[in-house]
Amino acid sequence: MALVCCNAGVIIGGVLAPLPRPSSSSSSSSSSAHPLARRFSALCTPFCLLAGRQNRHHRNRQSLSCAPLRQIRSATRGILAELTPTSSVQSPAIVSTDAFAIESDITVETRTWNWHGYNIRYQTAGKSGPALVLIHGFGANCDHWRKNVPALAMSHRVYAIDLLGYGFADKPSPRDMAPNTLYTFETWGNQILDFCSDVVNDPAFVICNSVGGIVGLQAALAEPEKVRGLLLLNVSLRMLHIKKQGWFMRPFVKGLQNVLRNTNLGQWFFQSVAKPQAVKKILSQCYHDVSAVTDELVEKILQPGLQPGAADVFLDFICYSGGPLPEEMLPNVKCPVLIAWGEKDPWEPVALGRAYGDFDTVEEFVVFPNVGHCPQDEAPHLVNPLVEQFVARHAS
Repeated sequence: MALVCCNAGVIIGGVLAPLPRPSSSSSSSSSSAHPLARRFSALCTPFCLLAGRQNRHHRNRQSLSCAPLRQIRSATRGILAELTPTSSVQSPAIVSTDAFAIESDITVETRTWNWHGYNIRYQTAGKSGPALVLIHGFGANCDHWRKNVPALAMSHRVYAIDLLGYGFADKPSPRDMAPNTLYTFETWGNQILDFCSDVVNDPAFVICNSVGGIVGLQAALAEPEKVRGLLLLNVSLRMLHIKKQGWFMRPFVKGLQNVLRNTNLGQWFFQSVAKPQAVKKILSQCYHDVSAVTDELVEKILQPGLQPGAADVFLDFICYSGGPLPEEMLPNVKCPVLIAWGEKDPWEPVALGRAYGDFDTVEEFVVFPNVGHCPQDEAPHLVNPLVEQFVARHAS
């Protein structure tokens, strides 16, 4: 969602085109389709291009390798049907669903931080306790944490930040430099580390959603002393990464990316999804509880995407098929890591994400029943207590 591929987010590369939400009658075939095929198909919907590959999930920690869709359709159905979560968060919660709205004694301030000449918006609340830095996903912004900041600020110093290029942060043009050299995980990781030094003035627990999880991992690997712990919510599997594309798909993916980034077609594509109705359809794909897709949420995601420069940022990132993968980063993290996942995420399936729970560096893998890609917004009554418990375990 540099406009709205929410994350989101929200949300990542191939979830851009507004597609109809699957009906219950089609849920079986929908769940069996691998995110690489689904995302590439969605990305290419306006251009009538389909992806014909699906990944086979290996329990081997080192890779998620590709396999033909027809060979693994039944296997994936079996995985989903027999899935028994390592841990599961049940409905009873410590913090009520609307706790963020009733904490009248908590003031959330919106501020601006100057980073290397760029203005970065962030929100902060709380006067004491461990520091928390909240990182949004692709196309989202710090408002995606509006249901978490007030509740967590009761016992923590909380900071939700816009990554460079997103939200109401400045959006320098990526056209002024080589592709994928500005909006990268290294850039955003450095942004978070400098933010901890300049604004937080303390090492922090970093709470991340989707591709924001890669940013958090990057920061933790670059300067471990500044990150006390990582809680990753539906971390991006990065299924459009060059290493996860079948050899025959690479020229098609690369060609489409070049067309989107370097021609007017990309701008047209961006404008086609930069509309309230399209944004709502996209969000309704990744939220299992569509009642959480309110007009307020649509506005919070859409408005920053209408700012000058947002389209170029959006197009630059969906053409970013390099950089790190979570399975390459997790083995080397020194701080505590907890991974949580919405069970009904259609873009980052829990059946694939569970492999990350096998790493020795991950202390726990938690599944949120009946929750989609953005648990912090869809189910804050589950996420907020989990954050509090994780931080309490490691704050001393």
